[in-house]
Amino acid sequence: MPKGQPVAVPQDGLTTRQRRNRPLLMVHTGEMKGKSTAAFGMALRAWNQGWNLGVFQFVKSAKWKVGEESAFKALGRLHAATGEGGPVEWHKMGEGWSWSRKAGTEEDHAADAVEGWREIQRRLAAETHDLYVLDEFTYPMKWGWIDVDEVVETLVNRPGHQYVVITGRDAHPKLLEAADLATQMTKLKHPMDTGQKGQKGIEW
Repeated sequence: MPKGQPVAVPQDGLTTRQRRNRPLLMVHTGEMKGKSTAAFGMALRAWNQGWNLGVFQFVKSAKWKVGEESAFKALGRLHAATGEGGPVEWHKMGEGWSWSRKAGTEEDHAADAVEGWREIQRRLAAETHDLYVLDEFTYPMKWGWIDVDEVVETLVNRPGHQYVVITGRDAHPKLLEAADLATQMTKLKHPMDTGQKGQKGIEW
């Protein structure tokens, strides 16, 4: 695909503009680091285009502070103050989703994951965001907390012009089949192989 040009033009009845602007379902999977990093790189581009961003983290605890969260919340504040970029919402499990009235951190993880997925379904139906980052969303499906067929049906039939990127290892084959873009992060080398721990500014 040199210089962003497709290798073939499908006979789908769409114009080049219609095909180019078709919203995508994207999946970043594989054992290597970089899945979320690549998704947040897309989110940065989307923010720069003025898109409405919704980030939903399904495994990271609400107590964990990650660099991307701080950066995107700052971008959200910048948008609110100046109009530059687009609005940003960031939600994660651990202390309950931000829209939930449940208090504490003792909620069942599976129930929390389902609650998050139900909210995403509501937002997709309402066409709330332009880009949804469903970080580590493959795991609740792998663990049987959320039904894969329901996820695929919801995402394939989502209304409007909404992009979705999902990250996490072991993406289900049905999800990969439904995706417009699927990337497999394959490990060649990693510092941890030689006993080096994660580093500030690289892992968090």
